[in-house]
Amino acid sequence: MINKIHILGASGSGTSTLAKALSEKLGYKHFDTDDYYWIPTDEPFTKVRQIQDRQSLLQKDLTNTPQWILSGSLCGWGDMFVPYFDLVVFIWIPKEIRIKRLIEREQNRYGKEIETNGSRYQSFKEFIEWAASYDEADVETRSRAMHEQWISELKCPVIRIEGDITSSVQERVSKVLEMINTARA
Repeated sequence: MINKIHILGASGSGTSTLAKALSEKLGYKHFDTDDYYWIPTDEPFTKVRQIQDRQSLLQKDLTNTPQWILSGSLCGWGDMFVPYFDLVVFIWIPKEIRIKRLIEREQNRYGKEIETNGSRYQSFKEFIEWAASYDEADVETRSRAMHEQWISELKCPVIRIEGDITSSVQERVSKVLEMINTARA
């Protein structure tokens, strides 16, 4: 039975979107690694939580919830949770599409604050540069190389949704549900 699903990929690839849609369809609880990695602050995504605190909070939620979907990346700091996974879904889409999505998301979140003279411009610029390096960066940072290495060591089934930018969220949900139904049979 597939009760514990982890969805990972680059920032802007749609991991949270797919996780939310799957969670609604299956009735599973959705958790996102950003909620554990970052300390909630007035200016979000600026203060990193200590690793032990992240692990403790996530472990509490994952062990107290029988069916869940975890979106985001926890490579390195959350490797202790790998044995929990019944299924891992890896999403990859081209950089141009991801960066366009991220810019739109940040504009929706922060508006004029990310413009050249805005209060969040520098952090926005650094974030986009970091996200754009995903396909070329080495295994020392959140990158495709890191994710590929991490995936190669998994013992559970892995679904890859790669380069399929024309598929809808529902089509992606269907791919994952097909794997779950195959496992149930």
